[in-house]
Amino acid sequence: MIGYGLAAIGPGIAIGLIFAAYINGVARQPEAQSRLQSIAILGFALAEALAIIGIALAFVL
Repeated sequence: MIGYGLAAIGPGIAIGLIFAAYINGVARQPEAQSRLQSIAILGFALAEALAIIGIALAFVL
């Protein structure tokens, strides 16, 4: 479980970077918000999927 705790840092940082880039992009071009939002949500889902796979492996192994 300690290994999973350390492994969860990666997706946590990735989610922070994804939404930081989204906020930065919307601040620069507000008219592109809808396109950037869908990309940010997709990136969030993929990063969170890595964390979910990690916890599943932690319980299996």
